[in-house]
Amino acid sequence: QVQLVESGGGSVQPGGSLRLSCVDSGSIFSIRAMGWYRQAPGKERELVADITSGGSTSYLDSVKGRFTISRDNAKNTVYLQMNSLKPEDTAVYYCHADSFRTMSRTFYPEVWGQGTLVTVSS
Repeated sequence: QVQLVESGGGSVQPGGSLRLSCVDSGSIFSIRAMGWYRQAPGKERELVADITSGGSTSYLDSVKGRFTISRDNAKNTVYLQMNSLKPEDTAVYYCHADSFRTMSRTFYPEVWGQGTLVTVSS
């Protein structure tokens, strides 16, 4: 079953903007930490941004000041607003829902989306 569905990827020129969306069909979105990862050809998947259930955010150094992660719990949706895009931002972007667990138990496992391609070129 598909739980995370991404949208908003596409091709843009350098300096352009794009907003990615990820809808979680699960039942515990409001208490999960969410994140966006990306993977370029020949490179390891890297964490771009994440947001906790309380709204705290963190970013990859190379995207600070350009990308913004946010969430709308009423819509079970997490967003990634990408501004001032650069060719090096080209990658497949993946939505991720963190596991919900204690030190001794995992109540809900982590979930990955299928990915959406972002291409930045002139």
